Amino acid sequence: MHIVTSHKNTDFDALASIIATTILYPEAIGVVPKHVNANVGKFLSTHKTAFNIILPNELEHEKVTKLTVVDTDQWRRLDRMEKLRDREDLEIDLWDHHMHGGDIEATWSCKEHIGATVTLLIREMKVRGMKLTPLDSTVLLLGLYEDTGHLTFRSTTPEDAYAAAYLLENGADLNIAASFLNPPYEEIQKDILFEMMRESKKFVVNNHSIGMNVITLDRKVTNLAAIVNMYRKIINVDAVFIIFIGDEKRSTVIGRSGIDMIDIGAIMKTLGGGGHPGAGSATVKTSKFTTDTLQEELLRLLDEQQKDGAKVADIMSFPVTQVSPDTTMLEVQKIMANQKIRGVLVTEDEKIQGIVVLWDFKKIKKEKQWDLSVKAFMTRDIKSIAPDTLPVHAAEMMAKNNIGHLPVVHEEKLIGIVTRTDVLTYFYGILPE
Repeated sequence: MHIVTSHKNTDFDALASIIATTILYPEAIGVVPKHVNANVGKFLSTHKTAFNIILPNELEHEKVTKLTVVDTDQWRRLDRMEKLRDREDLEIDLWDHHMHGGDIEATWSCKEHIGATVTLLIREMKVRGMKLTPLDSTVLLLGLYEDTGHLTFRSTTPEDAYAAAYLLENGADLNIAASFLNPPYEEIQKDILFEMMRESKKFVVNNHSIGMNVITLDRKVTNLAAIVNMYRKIINVDAVFIIFIGDEKRSTVIGRSGIDMIDIGAIMKTLGGGGHPGAGSATVKTSKFTTDTLQEELLRLLDEQQKDGAKVADIMSFPVTQVSPDTTMLEVQKIMANQKIRGVLVTEDEKIQGIVVLWDFKKIKKEKQWDLSVKAFMTRDIKSIAPDTLPVHAAEMMAKNNIGHLPVVHEEKLIGIVTRTDVLTYFYGILPE
């Protein structure tokens, strides 16, 4: 028997990936965890008989010869699959877009940075030239849209968009997708959002704005993730972490990020949960973390994560082209033209005196001015940066001061220069015109 399953608290990407696998491998039976997200539960209440799926308690484990796991790579996130964990004769396939590393040792795997796991399975469908029914296309689109925020999350790739186009070509219904992904807000959800806004805490971690909140729930509330996402946009911060207290034994923290420098999924994995760079969640025991210590741990993990990232030293240019203050503007112009650079530092006795950039040549109005020394035209108020600074801070300094060059100084010595080109290449992989 070939079965395919995914993580507890199943979302639409997990469900869509299970169904996509059963389409690719008609002999496979989908095993959907007992606990699913509210919107997934609503969908299954009217659609589950249309698919080849069962619940974990209906499974005869001893008959399983092949296991396909989708949208997770961790055994603890599977529902009642412990009996299969130590089976040496079991063939395991893995499809996932979480790249933080789990403990499922697969016989074969497809793991890639991509917006949704279902996109990987759609790729295989396209290779096989498969045609889908409108119902199959719609449920796959639900998974794709949910995990990419309707193709707006920063983890979205061009292939996700191509996959969406393929599903639409096969009859995916956008109206049905919208009804399940954008359910109407009830009064309790509105009350929670207003409570978040009243009690907002804001922090700054490595120059990034972070929102945090603690909300006590006296009942089960659906669509909490959507509320958190809306809350981040309303209070206009780079990332938010909301701790929901449901009982005395455990709390659930949901995070959302709007920038590349904060990877929510990696932080949540440290806490025993999971997710993607822009979104994730974790359930933690109150015996391990109080709400105060959990907030402190989140701030520590944020600080640690960013310190472990790339620094200015990793993207700077070196050696640095330098000229003395007595160098003529004509000589500087020739140096910049030959080296195809946009700026030259002016130094004397290893001290930075100024900088000349292409724009400064516009100051020359008469031919004889080309023979004047560079010190007559250079900019003297120079901003410098330390090598261990984050690239995003370099970008912010450039934007704030309207400059394109930042000398990199360590222990009062010039060791490199970071330019607007270096920053653009780091963040976007592109060069300016």
